[in-house]
Amino acid sequence: MSSSTPERTGRLPVVVLLSGSGTNFAAIAAAAASGQLPIEVRAALSDRPAAFGLERARALGIAAIAVAPGDYPDRAAHDRALIAAIDAHDPALVILAGYMRIFTAEFVAHYADRMLNIHPSLLPAYTGLHTHRRALADGATRHGCTVHFVTEELDGGPRVAQATVPVRAGDDEDSLAQRVHRAEHRLYPEVIHWYATGRLRSAGGVVTLDGRVLAEPLPLEYADAQD
Repeated sequence: MSSSTPERTGRLPVVVLLSGSGTNFAAIAAAAASGQLPIEVRAALSDRPAAFGLERARALGIAAIAVAPGDYPDRAAHDRALIAAIDAHDPALVILAGYMRIFTAEFVAHYADRMLNIHPSLLPAYTGLHTHRRALADGATRHGCTVHFVTEELDGGPRVAQATVPVRAGDDEDSLAQRVHRAEHRLYPEVIHWYATGRLRSAGGVVTLDGRVLAEPLPLEYADAQD
């Protein structure tokens, strides 16, 4: 480790945002519970009160909070309420794990350089939705996922690392999605570990790992996500 990047000590407090079943949340929480990931998951928040990810959180004894957009007059008001709900848990890092809403500029600025997202494609390819369908339609032979810091640009923040999986003959959206999910569940905890231990930092759009600027995302592969 570079001497210019001091290692953090203790467990980093985090809050996770999700909209769906919360499989990445479950992988992160399991890594934290086993001691592999030096973080304290203080809360899981969702825009959908019925999200199964909140049930996962409750089962683990983690605060599970819904901040439903329909309870607020507009997106700005909702995001301000979400900020208040997150900040009540005083996180050092906000982790997006399948959170499906676009944030206001105010929200993004509030968590600048301390909010990570994972996207199911090799960004900048296939920003937005239906990434597996689009990869298959294009005849792609490689697909995967990307962890990046969040900015106002949709899926466009500085990329940290990518995990690649093959597209197999006969794949459909479901089989390809399962392969990408296996990669996500390995990649995201690894990148979060870098941040929690002080190896990974972002400042003004410049990302460093061990004190060295990341001009391109680190390419990673996991054997158990190849088949």
